[in-house]
Amino acid sequence: MEQAPTQERPSWRVLAARAAVDVTPLREYPAYRRLWIGQAVTFAGSELAIVALPYQLYQLTHSTLDLGLFALTSLVPLLTLTLVGGAVADAFDRRRMLLVTETMQAVGIVGLLVNAALPHPSVAALFVFATVVEACFSAGVAAMRSLPQRLLPQELYASAGGLDSVYYGFSGIAAPALAGVLIGAVGLTWVYAIGAISFAACLVALWGLPAMAPHPDADRPGLRSIAEGFRFVASEKVILGFFLVDTNAMVFGMPIALFPAIAANRFGDATLVGYLYAAPSAGALLAGLGSGWVAHVRRQGLVVVVAATLWGVAVTAFAFATHLWLALVLLAFAGLADQVSAIFRNAMVLALTPDRLQGRVRGIEFMQVAAAPSLGNLEAGVVASVTSIRFSVASGGVLCIAGTLASAAAFPVLLRYHARVRSGVVA
Repeated sequence: MEQAPTQERPSWRVLAARAAVDVTPLREYPAYRRLWIGQAVTFAGSELAIVALPYQLYQLTHSTLDLGLFALTSLVPLLTLTLVGGAVADAFDRRRMLLVTETMQAVGIVGLLVNAALPHPSVAALFVFATVVEACFSAGVAAMRSLPQRLLPQELYASAGGLDSVYYGFSGIAAPALAGVLIGAVGLTWVYAIGAISFAACLVALWGLPAMAPHPDADRPGLRSIAEGFRFVASEKVILGFFLVDTNAMVFGMPIALFPAIAANRFGDATLVGYLYAAPSAGALLAGLGSGWVAHVRRQGLVVVVAATLWGVAVTAFAFATHLWLALVLLAFAGLADQVSAIFRNAMVLALTPDRLQGRVRGIEFMQVAAAPSLGNLEAGVVASVTSIRFSVASGGVLCIAGTLASAAAFPVLLRYHARVRSGVVA
C-alpha cells in the first residue's frame, strides 16, 4: 500500500522569514516608499522637540502646575482641529493641505528654536509656538493617515501599518534617550534645530506625490460635513465596534500616569521611570519588525479583540510584578498587543471608509485615540488616590478584559469581519 508523502515542517528560517516585516509596500510602490521615509525622519525629529518642551518649561518655571497646563497646548487642538482638519481633507487636495500644515509645524519649531536661543527665553512664547505645532499637526493628521488609501491596494493596508509600527516604536525608545543626551551635550537650540530640519524630509516626500484631488462627491467643510462623519461611524458597526474596544482599553488599560509613583514606591528608584515609559514602545517596535503575518489575516476584527484582551491580561499581571525585569516584559507585551490592534484597526478604517469620508473618519478616530488615554490617566490617578496603586492598575486591567469581551458581544459583526488579504490566509 502506497503511503502518502509526509509534509516537512517549515524550518525556523522559513518561519522567521514569514514573520519578518513585510516590505512589499516599500519595494513595489515608490510614492508610498518616499512618504514612509519622509514620515519616519520627520516623526523622529519632532519627537526630539516634543521631549525637549516640558524639560525647558520646567527649567524656566520650576512649576508642576505649568507642566499640567502645558498639556492643554496639545489636548485642545486634538479634540477640535482633528475634526475640522478631517472635513477640510475631504473637500480639498490632501497633498496641498499637508504641504501647508507640515510647513507651519516646521515654522513653529523654528519659533521654539529662536526663543530658546534668547538670553531669557519667554514662557509665553513657549506656550504659543507649542500650540502652533500641535494645532498644525492636529489639522493635518487626518489627511496624512488617509494617504495610504490612495497609494496602496487594500490587501497591503495591514502591511503598511506594520511598517509604521517600526518607526513609531524605534522613535518611542530612542527619542527620549537621545533628546536627553543632546540637551546635555549641545543644548536645546540644537534639539529644536534638528526637529525643524527633519520636516524637510516629509515636505520633499509630499512634493513628489501625485495630486490628491477630493472625491467628486465631496462635501463642503462645516458642521454638517463633520456630523456626516459621525453618522457614518455610528452606522458602520465594525468601525464603531473597534472604536469601543480601543476606547475601553485606553481608559482602563495602561496607567501611564502612575509610572513615576510605581518606579519610586515599588522599585525604590524614581529614575527607573524612563524604562517604564520605554517598554511599551519596545513592544510596539517588536510588533512592527515581526509583522509579516498581518498581510495574510482575514479575521482582522477577531485579532483586535484578542489583542485588546491580552493587553488587559498584561496590565493586570503588571500590577503584581515586584521585579523590574518582569514589569518591563509585561509592559512590552502590552505595547506589542496594542500595536497589533492598531495595525488592524488602521487597515479596517482604510478598507471600510469611502474615500469621500476618509478624512473625517480619520479625524474622529484620532480624536478618540488622543482623548481616551487622557481619561485613562485621570481614572488611574483617581482610583489610586482612594484605594492603592496596585488596586488601580489591577482593576483597570480586569475592567479592560471585561469591557473588551462585552464590546465584542455587543458587536458580533466585528468578530465576523473578513478582510481582503494577500495569498496565504492565516485566520
